[in-house]
Amino acid sequence: MCYKVPYKIFIWFLFACCFQRCSTIKPINIVESGNTNNYTYSNPSPDGSGKIYMGREIAHIQAASIALKPRQYSRDITDSANLAIKKMHLLPASIVADIGAGTGYYTFRMSEKVPLGKVYAVEVQDELINFLNSQKSKYKNIIVVKGSEQSPELPDNSVNTVLMVETYHELAYPYEMLKAIKKTLTADGKLVLIERRIESHNTTSKHVMRVKQIKKELTANGFKLSQRRNFLPTEYFLIFKKATN
Repeated sequence: MCYKVPYKIFIWFLFACCFQRCSTIKPINIVESGNTNNYTYSNPSPDGSGKIYMGREIAHIQAASIALKPRQYSRDITDSANLAIKKMHLLPASIVADIGAGTGYYTFRMSEKVPLGKVYAVEVQDELINFLNSQKSKYKNIIVVKGSEQSPELPDNSVNTVLMVETYHELAYPYEMLKAIKKTLTADGKLVLIERRIESHNTTSKHVMRVKQIKKELTANGFKLSQRRNFLPTEYFLIFKKATN
């Protein structure tokens, strides 16, 4: 036997169901444990992590095995590295942190420029830490540091210059890392970012950033762009300093 449900009762039934359903649905805002509310998530791109910060998908970190793969560096790459270090205007007693030091391509070169200072080679991957430790005996002023994803693990107010070469776009926690770097830098310290120039690579890769996006993120975290230099053929050379309120 089939009963007809009065129209008004049917409408109220649908309303009650919708209200109950909506009251149990919470906004989607996936946040990692212990992290601030700065990140959201999506399906990852081929070279992305799926983690979004200020509208940018964070790139996958390059595996240590790739960095450790033997290769010959071209004269252009070597000249660019030497020129970039020259433009950093390091002093003999400068204290420098090379965050994302990799195999020490910049670390070892900077060591020679600060004979009275020191260079912290900061890495998170154990394979690279081991490699850096195997090479540092040739230099007296290099200290290898095991950093974390959220901090370089360096003392506050201890570093004049922080360098990140094609590293910033891979930081899993840019908000936390920038906050930690700001504490590590001295009052007049500088943060030098060298990132591949998107115009020179014509790519949508997450390993390439625009200056506009870099500036947006750094400004939001208490830094100001001090210099933008275009002397490198395929990379940005950007110097940031602490913003003063």
